[in-house]
Amino acid sequence: MSKLLIIGAGGVGQVVTHKCSQKPEIFSEICLASRTKSKCDKIASQLKRPIRTERVDADNVPELVALIKDFKPELVVNVALPYQDLTIMDACLETGVNYLDTANYEPKDVAKFEYKWQWAYQEKFKKAGLMALLGCGFDPGATNIFTSYMKKHYFSKMKYVDIVDCNAGNHGKHFATNFNPEINIREITQNGRFFENGEWKEIEAMSIHKPIFYPEVGDKESYLLYHEELESLVKNYPEIERIRFWMTFSENYINHLKVLEHVGMTRIDEVEHKGMKIVPLEFLKSLLPEPASLGENYTGKTCIGVQIEGEDKEGKPTKKFIYNVCDHAESYKETFAQAVSYTTGVPAMIGAMLMMKGIWKGEGVFNVEEMDPDPFMERMNLDGLPWKETTF
Repeated sequence: MSKLLIIGAGGVGQVVTHKCSQKPEIFSEICLASRTKSKCDKIASQLKRPIRTERVDADNVPELVALIKDFKPELVVNVALPYQDLTIMDACLETGVNYLDTANYEPKDVAKFEYKWQWAYQEKFKKAGLMALLGCGFDPGATNIFTSYMKKHYFSKMKYVDIVDCNAGNHGKHFATNFNPEINIREITQNGRFFENGEWKEIEAMSIHKPIFYPEVGDKESYLLYHEELESLVKNYPEIERIRFWMTFSENYINHLKVLEHVGMTRIDEVEHKGMKIVPLEFLKSLLPEPASLGENYTGKTCIGVQIEGEDKEGKPTKKFIYNVCDHAESYKETFAQAVSYTTGVPAMIGAMLMMKGIWKGEGVFNVEEMDPDPFMERMNLDGLPWKETTF
């Protein structure tokens, strides 16, 4: 019997819950908890088996501890907000439960993506005999595992790594974000960064872009951003000479974002409004469509993968591209969610399954590329995210 606690009932939480509920032989009991219990209840009503739902404030360690002690899960899957990673990790330490998340911690008052806060928990988890697995979504997550898979099977040395992320779908809205608007907009309005020749280089947000060819999608204008998997991959593969992250945005999206930024709606500091303190970006979030609501009429595909150039096992120059293509409409048929949520939620389920079965195990804090990539890659093909290999 293995109990699973999922914290977070947004689009990704919906996919994780759907996919885990399909495997009663692995996840014998599931509890879905969120600050808004009605969201959990709505997801539960979509499932073919009963699950428990609860309200919990993920910023409140005593509340989290009380829920964990009552339900007694073997693993907590955190798909809440990145601001809440540390409180959930603290609750897991206090209750002796393993931990998994899909995005690294960031402080609420500054858009700064770093693993240092969570890596600092290494000794605590090790001493407690517990495992914390970080970044088990798609990017970070599957992209890290694509990298470790290629290193294990194809490369003696990886020189140049490009993570490429394309959403070529259409949700029919004038402006909407595919995951939490607050996190999404914070991510793309901060300065871009990439690693080259032993140092991090910073650029103005969205200032470097180029067309990239995505299989089954075509050429799409792609923008250089900073993403957290760059930090962990540089740490775990110091041979890498350059690593970058690219993401596509439509001209319509860019134009809307520029206007919102210019009028101050993307600010994350407090401003005075009619005698009240509000954060403009939080207010904007309340006006935008819920990402979980975008799935029904979403058309098109995503294509996300990793391109690596380096030396093969014989020391000869080689290039390799591993990627997944996911269809928005097909994702909705299965989980009532669009493909961006699906591509993040399925890897979280796979990581949880591998931890539950003891295939991925350890004591301490780990990024997914430190685990054996082969069983994860095998499960991707079986659980809805088939991958392909080509050159570029």
